[in-house]
Amino acid sequence: MSNEALQMRGHVHGTKDARKVAVGSGVGAVIETYDFIGFGTAAALYFGPAFFPGADPVTATLASFATLGVGFAARPLGGIIGGHLGDRVGRKPVLVASLIIMGLATFAIGLLPTYATVGILAPILLVVVRIIQGLAFGAEWGGAILMSYEHAPWKSKGKYTGIVQAGFPVGLLLANLVFLSSANLIGDWAWRVPFLASIVLVVVGLIIRSKVPESPVFEDVKDHGDIVKNPIVQVIRQDWRSIVRGICLRVAETAGYAVAVTYMISYLNTTELATRTETLTSLCVASAIGIFATMGWARLTDRVGRRPVYIWSCAFAALFGIPMFLLANTGLFICVLITIVISYAVCQNSLAGAQGAWFPELFQARTRASGASLAYQISAMVSGFTPFITTLLYIQLGWLGPALLFSTYALIGLVAAVLTRETWGPKERRLADEAAESTPVPQHV
Repeated sequence: MSNEALQMRGHVHGTKDARKVAVGSGVGAVIETYDFIGFGTAAALYFGPAFFPGADPVTATLASFATLGVGFAARPLGGIIGGHLGDRVGRKPVLVASLIIMGLATFAIGLLPTYATVGILAPILLVVVRIIQGLAFGAEWGGAILMSYEHAPWKSKGKYTGIVQAGFPVGLLLANLVFLSSANLIGDWAWRVPFLASIVLVVVGLIIRSKVPESPVFEDVKDHGDIVKNPIVQVIRQDWRSIVRGICLRVAETAGYAVAVTYMISYLNTTELATRTETLTSLCVASAIGIFATMGWARLTDRVGRRPVYIWSCAFAALFGIPMFLLANTGLFICVLITIVISYAVCQNSLAGAQGAWFPELFQARTRASGASLAYQISAMVSGFTPFITTLLYIQLGWLGPALLFSTYALIGLVAAVLTRETWGPKERRLADEAAESTPVPQHV
């Protein structure tokens, strides 16, 4: 057994705070997703005419999506900063700082002047605030998922990280519910109110996160003197293959989402296949289902392994690209609803559910925050500009372009899953059973 495994043996049953940490990390994920994804909804429905007026609808949408992509491009830098600090000073400080920065940036979006008020300064300010959002969101995931993973029992890593991952559909649901309820407000208030309202969530999140204890695995690493001076450099040098595989694994999920949800809501709106109310309602239904779907998929990885779930989900998504748009093109609300529910609750949630435990397991504890964050956030650059690329493909090829792009992303994930080692196969599950039987159960469990 490795030194790292021996260090973690004392945590085979998890800590007394495992559930509280998972819920606390999940609440933060809800807030950060509300803030970050809310921007995507606003970009698809409102930001074109508000910040890029005078252009035709397609050009305005392209400009809006380009601004959306800037935030995703900033996420790798946020991941590098958050991962470095997470491995050097701890997971908890990163969680708190990222939440504060994200909250203030999102609130600021609700106060931004439009192009009609200050001209070219308006889109410039929008880009600046979006970059700040990207930095904060990039730092968020690594800390949140690792806190839950490292507090969780060995045999339930998927279950507990699934709670954190489920925070993303909760945030998506809240964002779209607020946008749905504000859709009939006068003028710019339709998009300002959702961003201004986020400050309430931030305050609640800070109260909850301030009570979350530090990761026991990080404490072990610190106690054993294994803190790495430059974790980013070391993880790139030693585990660059795992980083590359992680990037490709996540492209299928995050870039696929960018086509199937972020671009789709714009496509439905501009082609008048669905009204804004119908689109947002479909997103709300899909998000609500996605909460339970994500946790269900995550628990399934505890039973059958991380890799099988990923392989079968990517294979399904690759086949679903063209049928997804054929369903949407009917213009029937029920078909639009089915399209978004399948693309989200099956194609996206299954991959997100598996990532929560699989990504941390690909890296050693002392460089885990850096490695997992790099893999997770570098892929965000691809997904961030995917709606922009998808719009260009639509101009050239019609709906077939976006459909084929969605399938291509799924195939990239499929190949990566085949080439990535299983971290929770039959052997690992058997060893975990033996460790649980031979290790006394603490009083708190």
